[in-house]
Amino acid sequence: MNSRTNPLMRSVSRRQFLAGSGVALAGLGLAGLGLTGCGSSSSTASTSAASTAATSGDLTKIDFVLDYTPNTNHTGIYVAIDKGYYADEGLEVNVEQPPEDGADALLGAGNAQMGITCQDTMANYLGSDQPLPVTAVAAIIQHNTSGIMSRAADGITHPAAMMDHTYATWELDIEQATIKDVVEKDGGDYSRVNLVPYNTSDDVAGLVANQYDCVWVFEGWACQNAKVQDVAYNYFAFKDIDPALDFYTPCIAANSDFLSENPDAVKAFLRATKKGYEYAIDNPDDAAGILVSAVPELDSALVKASQEYLAGEYAKDASSWGVIDSSRWDAYFEWLNDQSLVSTPITAGAGFSMDYLA
Repeated sequence: MNSRTNPLMRSVSRRQFLAGSGVALAGLGLAGLGLTGCGSSSSTASTSAASTAATSGDLTKIDFVLDYTPNTNHTGIYVAIDKGYYADEGLEVNVEQPPEDGADALLGAGNAQMGITCQDTMANYLGSDQPLPVTAVAAIIQHNTSGIMSRAADGITHPAAMMDHTYATWELDIEQATIKDVVEKDGGDYSRVNLVPYNTSDDVAGLVANQYDCVWVFEGWACQNAKVQDVAYNYFAFKDIDPALDFYTPCIAANSDFLSENPDAVKAFLRATKKGYEYAIDNPDDAAGILVSAVPELDSALVKASQEYLAGEYAKDASSWGVIDSSRWDAYFEWLNDQSLVSTPITAGAGFSMDYLA
């Protein structure tokens, strides 16, 4: 199967990404994350069993679970493997696809030592009475590169313009609260945004087919897909409307027990990964080729366009790749608290550590 016949490899939608991460947002409980028993003694044994990195010959093995199907968010990982950066650090990294219940559930249960998550995904369990032992240790992309895409002809260039148009909703509390927030901050009336069920595997194709007028996407993938397909579109970013929505998505995270018991392995992993993303920043075309070689079913034209975009985003406005700004991290959780979107208020500094990134 190639990328032309597999739309999932051409358009990583925000809904698919969240569903792939097993997200059950506040107000919907934790069942969607597959976390039943994750805070119980039954999960403690598996966490303990995986808390120490395995060794393979002279290399320390780390199982690393992705958040979704491979895409340009992950390029630095594939570059680090291809260039031998992990081996140079004495590591053997095994990249895994996430299970149905998501990367976070796998990390929390201790069945993978490290992986990829997002701050909004983490809010599900950080703001619950069953927090998972998962800690974010580096930001893959510095800013939230998601927002609303629409057909250019409809003139939806700002949130209030969504009024009297159809928006493809996944019917999730935090999603709709985000749309309400930006529409109202732009002086619009959220009740006039017409919600229709999201039901597509390709956001651009859905717009072209008039299934909806606007949709939540990642600029680095869906908007680049529109360019590759020569589809005229408008786009605005959530972070440009409300700074509190400039949350970290995606992040590299670790099982917290593994983190505390194997700090040197985590530091080594992050050193190698940082080199991988720095290479992708400086050499986007070559990095795109490395990703396509590793995952040939991807659309090479889309990967190249996306890689060129993300080269300027991985470390934008930061002192170096991977840095998580505590004030921005806390601002998003404060927004969730204020919106009553979590059952238990999330405290400042919860869920991340900068102690392992050189």
